[in-house]
Amino acid sequence: MTMPAQILAAATGFALVLLSIALLVTVWRIIRGPTLPDRVLGLDMLVAIAIGLIAVVAIRTGFNLYIDIAIALGLVGFLATVAFARFVLARGLAPEAAGAAPDTPRNVRRGPMPQAKVARRKHKRAR
Repeated sequence: MTMPAQILAAATGFALVLLSIALLVTVWRIIRGPTLPDRVLGLDMLVAIAIGLIAVVAIRTGFNLYIDIAIALGLVGFLATVAFARFVLARGLAPEAAGAAPDTPRNVRRGPMPQAKVARRKHKRAR
């Protein structure tokens, strides 16, 4: 094995180790949160790390088709990030930013209770 081949093998091995560690830390950040924008950013970073892993594998194996796969993954990752950003914008961040309780369930009735229900509840308590 020639000296340049040894250097390339060592560099790609080192890159694979670093990218694997970065992948694990990013997955931990996605799971941990704490907010939705943190998770969206983590998913975007996950795509970038996956592109790096694919590129290093392409260099190591010499199979250039992997580069095309990495480009396609970059395009899909960009579209997913834009879609998540639009979702976060449409949802709003007021409850998370203020530290308020999550929204109430949809089946909870708001407003005054009808008089018939009040009478039935009083009747049930009397039994």
